[in-house]
Amino acid sequence: MRLIQCRHEGRLTVGLVVDAESVQVVAAEAGVYGLARQAIAEGRPLSEVVEAALTETRLDYAALVDNGQLLPPLTHPDPAHWLVTGTGLTHLGSADTRSAMHAATLVDESTLTDSMRMFRMGVEAGKPGAGEVGPQPEWFYKGDGDCVVSPEAALPSPSFAQDAGEEPELAGLYVIGDDGTPWRVGYAVGNEFSDHVTERFNYLWLAHSKLRACSYGPELLVGELPAHLEGTSRIVRDGKTLWEKPFLTGEANMAHSLANLEHHHFKYRNFRRPGDVHVHFFGTATLSFADQVRVEPGDRYEIELPALGRPLRNTLEADADLGYAAAKPL
Repeated sequence: MRLIQCRHEGRLTVGLVVDAESVQVVAAEAGVYGLARQAIAEGRPLSEVVEAALTETRLDYAALVDNGQLLPPLTHPDPAHWLVTGTGLTHLGSADTRSAMHAATLVDESTLTDSMRMFRMGVEAGKPGAGEVGPQPEWFYKGDGDCVVSPEAALPSPSFAQDAGEEPELAGLYVIGDDGTPWRVGYAVGNEFSDHVTERFNYLWLAHSKLRACSYGPELLVGELPAHLEGTSRIVRDGKTLWEKPFLTGEANMAHSLANLEHHHFKYRNFRRPGDVHVHFFGTATLSFADQVRVEPGDRYEIELPALGRPLRNTLEADADLGYAAAKPL
């Protein structure tokens, strides 16, 4: 089952993806968020709640795309209760990309970068057995719901950014139950969008490179995730492909299990606040930046994971905001 959210007749609307041409409207007063809260309260699978709420109305999928009506597939009515985070060095090959980006020399154990050491910990013990806890991954905070850009909308690059690089990722989408239990609603394609020049200068600036806009969707996969996922990341300039590369994700291609990554995120009590929405990016090993590509305003990012439906597309735009506002004393 794959779901979308869109604007229809001036209101937030949920649609069940029927095929590439149409979606079937789901009766939902508060979007996918409301459906998930209902499923949690009733102790039922989300798929059952959705099927019981299907209407006879169908919408033209292409028209929703062309008219800019798509929304992220899970949102919260209050952006402050919609947290966006992620983990890095989680995918097989990700440490090679990172180390190459930092031009590190890997001769023996004494010369390993901190990134490579962290990656090796994941490879050795990142998929623990039931009831066990593996090593914690690299973790970062991007922002709240105000940083999320809808599919097909423009991703703003701040004026202070030195790079506007895509990061094609799998994202987990969650709602916290009234008792503090995290519930995984499903998965979506994500573009985590980072400043790799800033990160390359010093990996301790990773957090600064991550405090940027991002996008995920347009479709939410409800149900079991395939262990092996193959996708394509692409940069399009003036209607022509500038750069394209396949990427792999899913647990079969990761150093950590999803359960271990989720544990190390939700182990913090303040990330189990009832009613909150969490969007968590699971990392990548494929970047156009690693191939010396510089994305420019007007270029379009296209990230495709066929198992998760329609590609995620966003166009880069320059943001005139200087990103600086001096605090004033009271």
